[in-house]
Amino acid sequence: MSAIPRTVYEEEHELFRSSVKKFLETEAAPYHAQWEKDGQVDRALWLKAGEQGFLSPSVKEEYGGVGVDFRYNAIVDEECGRSGFTGIGWGLHSDIAVPYIERYGNEEQKQKYLPKCVSGEIVMAIAMTEPAAGSDLQGIKTTAVKDGDDYIINGSKTFITNGQHADLVIVVAKTDPTAGAKGISLFLLEAGTPGFEKGKNLEKIGLKAQDTSELFFQDVRVSKDQLLGEEGMGFVYMMQDLPQERLNVSIIAIANAESILEQTVNYVKERNAFGKSIATFQNTQFKLAELETQVSVARVFLDRCLELHIEHKFDSVMAAKAKLMTTDLQCKVIDECLQLHGGYGFMWEYPVARAFADSRVQRIYAGTNEVMKLIIGRDLLK
Repeated sequence: MSAIPRTVYEEEHELFRSSVKKFLETEAAPYHAQWEKDGQVDRALWLKAGEQGFLSPSVKEEYGGVGVDFRYNAIVDEECGRSGFTGIGWGLHSDIAVPYIERYGNEEQKQKYLPKCVSGEIVMAIAMTEPAAGSDLQGIKTTAVKDGDDYIINGSKTFITNGQHADLVIVVAKTDPTAGAKGISLFLLEAGTPGFEKGKNLEKIGLKAQDTSELFFQDVRVSKDQLLGEEGMGFVYMMQDLPQERLNVSIIAIANAESILEQTVNYVKERNAFGKSIATFQNTQFKLAELETQVSVARVFLDRCLELHIEHKFDSVMAAKAKLMTTDLQCKVIDECLQLHGGYGFMWEYPVARAFADSRVQRIYAGTNEVMKLIIGRDLLK
């Protein structure tokens, strides 16, 4: 398919892409179907990815990384999205959780955790969402009450990506329930800490190979040394980091949409109905033309967003626009492509069926698309 040449990546990026693609073909493709049945990927995959430098490549060399910019993270996201290997939680780890330690952690925390995050010895999760608080982060109920030099954490979280594998969890808790957003703090909580329990691996309609869990905290005692950044600054930190999280979601959305569209173009050429290829039908051609045009336009916009992010000019409003547009489009493209597959599109063995189930959550997490509209609308009318 004809496309506007991409200029955001250079030769060294494409060499890195080749290595990521080859790794996924050999280490994920043969096993992903089984991981979907297991409800999680093989833990060894994380160590193998760490050996290849695919985890948190932007971490500085002094902490075990290679100190490159976010384009390398984006390549990993694109290839996971393009392949449809949605069980692999590297994006949450590398793009969302680890950067909190990079930006807000003290030197001791960085030395202790970052090298193992890069190697895959530590898998990270971030525990924001609660049974009664999703996109409204100020509505969380989990508390962290000061007790001498320690904090006592009580509460629960749900829908936590990497929840079963997680060795280290960033817990969002209220240190001052009366202070609203200014009363929220972040804590680094290690698996195995007394009182910290992982609940069941949640059964979802999609992302079946991705471990997504409930987490429970009952009188969990943590040292003040496990406070991430300053007390009361948690909400500010989360707001500062949300644009990168939403860019991660957007990157996966368009890469996945492009892949499914390409597969559908190949499928309609081979599939016959009424004695001829369904690619010859005007409806097929018109649908594909519309989708290809929309995806091409989205790709150019998203690449520009990535450039702005590298230049530290990608703000929360632009991130909301990207997340809203790309995830809505992803779901539209996959739905239309499934229709063009006919009954086979409803069969789990076909990638379009998996993509249909997997993509739906993209409009929900990282802030629902309704919240994205609120952010954009408020900025327009301020």
